[in-house]
Amino acid sequence: MHIQPHMVMADAQGNIFDDPDLLMVCRRGEQWGLPRPDELMPLPEESELFLLPGRQAVGLDPESGEIVSCDEVAVAAFAAPAHTLSAHPAYVSQPDAPLLPLFAYGAVGFARGRFYICAKRVDEDARQQFRHIPRSRIERNVRDLLRQFPKNRLIRHILQNCVLRYDCPAARNFALGRFEAPLPTSRACNARCVGCISEQDKDSPVATTPQCRLAFTPSPAEIVEVMRFHQSRERQCPVYSFGQGCEGDPLMNPDLLEESVRSFRQQGGLGTVNCNTNASRPEAVERLALAGLTSIRVSLNSARPEAYERYYRPHGYSFADVRASIEVARRHGLWVSLNLLFFPGVTDCEDELEALVDLVTRCGVSMIQWRNLNIDPEWYLRLMQGLCAGPSMGLAAFMKRLRRACPWLRFGYFNPYLGEAAHIEAPLPGQRDVPRPQLEDAEAGENAEA
Repeated sequence: MHIQPHMVMADAQGNIFDDPDLLMVCRRGEQWGLPRPDELMPLPEESELFLLPGRQAVGLDPESGEIVSCDEVAVAAFAAPAHTLSAHPAYVSQPDAPLLPLFAYGAVGFARGRFYICAKRVDEDARQQFRHIPRSRIERNVRDLLRQFPKNRLIRHILQNCVLRYDCPAARNFALGRFEAPLPTSRACNARCVGCISEQDKDSPVATTPQCRLAFTPSPAEIVEVMRFHQSRERQCPVYSFGQGCEGDPLMNPDLLEESVRSFRQQGGLGTVNCNTNASRPEAVERLALAGLTSIRVSLNSARPEAYERYYRPHGYSFADVRASIEVARRHGLWVSLNLLFFPGVTDCEDELEALVDLVTRCGVSMIQWRNLNIDPEWYLRLMQGLCAGPSMGLAAFMKRLRRACPWLRFGYFNPYLGEAAHIEAPLPGQRDVPRPQLEDAEAGENAEA
């Protein structure tokens, strides 16, 4: 049965309610419309609802077919991990509307006694689900580990700052001894991302960031101690990841990473050693691959150089260096994931699909991790002005067409466990011609009729 959620809004006291006479309206770039049937899902557990100050809720009157704005405050949903948003909420911003904090804002409505969101679950891994784990258990583990490792500054940072202060999911998993251990190492970065979540330029309009930047550089011994301890508890699928939200880019200090990885492997270290990075330094990637790295996850908002550079604002490198790093990683047997910061209405356009297929095919990418771009939607659209040509095809169609063009691609949200060495099906750079993305059958039919 077709679901038509009602518009959701909030009053001045913050009470959230729906309007049974108006339908939910969502936004993809500059396009406003009703949710597509294939993108609505019940609001996942551990998601959150946000009020959007200075923004009036908008709904569709089904009788007149007109868009109606209300005096009430617009509402958005922040989707739980493993879910990717396919649309933003539609609203009317007042001239004095404040810039929204650096979170992802999903379109949300209400029907049949529950909230619905425009999103898709892209990973079945439960590694960042905590609803059945008492907070007291995590805090007890933190206290025990701080007593056990009183001199390790990295452990103290992960537990005191990342767990107790910011509730970082990766840090909570380290405290629980499961899944993926975070390894923040870098105070510096050579990108000035518009939406950086740990540090902003002095002239940035972002008032506060969700996290604070790491204030020290750990030693190789501290890093290896974290890795070996995590391996002693997570015996089935240990993953260790450089490059966290509380740091700059780990490739800024390749000597530290190379020594740490090599030492860990020489001491019999098992599992997947991963590096989340902007991939700006091909020579550093090669050094880490030779030292025992298993995979890299390359963050980007776009496979188009101009769109990439508008957001990342690289300092001392270019998008060509990012491509070169991916090629170097693939040639040295590393699993390469793209941490694709998805933004409905910009990422899911025809030009972006063609550019992404080219990057994935020519450079040998193995996986797309479908992450949400945390940013005020209107701010990002102004930043990308002129680069959003063509209509949004929607997340589901975008994923289908990408998979059809690159059938070896794995989709997900988290860094996969690969053992010590990955089995890779992605082509080596230069081995495969770049296919032209084909339209889905329904889209092709619509275009033919037009």
